[in-house]
Amino acid sequence: MNRNVGKIDAIIRIIVAVVISALFITHTITNTLAQAAIIIGGILLFTGIMNFCPLYALLKINTIKRK
Repeated sequence: MNRNVGKIDAIIRIIVAVVISALFITHTITNTLAQAAIIIGGILLFTGIMNFCPLYALLKINTIKRK
């Protein structure tokens, strides 16, 4: 599993996941939208922490800056 998510990309993913979680906790989003958002937020958080995105691997995208 090669890393394919750069630093800025990972930070953005984690921030979006935190915002989604805050919206869920404050009941700003509810029902089916909330369930879908939590799943998406969990995926974003996981891929941001692991620096690996399976979709990026499938599409051969790499956001890590090369020296």
